[in-house]
Amino acid sequence: MATSIRLSQDIEQRLDFLASSTGRTKAYYLREIIKQGIEDMEDYYLAADALERVRKGQEQVHSAADVRKDLGLDD
Repeated sequence: MATSIRLSQDIEQRLDFLASSTGRTKAYYLREIIKQGIEDMEDYYLAADALERVRKGQEQVHSAADVRKDLGLDD
C-alpha cells in the first residue's frame, strides 16, 4: 500500500544522512521506524485499555502469590 507523509526538513535530512551513511534506502528505515513505533503504540494503548478495564472492575486481577500457588511454584 502506498502512503505518503510530509517530513520536516530536519527529519528528512537526518533520514537522508542515515540512508547514505549505511547504504540502505530511506524506505527501509521508514518501514523499520513504523514497525517499531507501531509495536510500542500497540503495547501502550492495549495496556492502557487493560488498566482501564481493571479500574472499572471488568478485568480479573490475580496476585503473584496466587499465581505461584496455582502453578505449584511454591512447593
